[in-house]
Amino acid sequence: MEKIKFMLAETNEEVEFFILEETRINGINYILVTDSEDDDAEALILKDLSGEQDADALYEIVEDDEELDYVAKIFEEILEDIDIERE
Repeated sequence: MEKIKFMLAETNEEVEFFILEETRINGINYILVTDSEDDDAEALILKDLSGEQDADALYEIVEDDEELDYVAKIFEEILEDIDIERE
């Protein structure tokens, strides 16, 4: 599983996530990441907000309920053996 490092804008802290899957919906890139390789790990869906000229990617956690539900269903279809539960 591929690992990716993020720099948190608020704290300048570096965190690592494992990329479970990537997809592009309506011209927007989304990634499904987890903090652990365990089966019951916490997962996040991140949305790429960076522009074409940006040197680094800029990701934001998807928090809008409708967008989150829609993208989660897409990831569940792509990853047939994964069930994404929302809290």
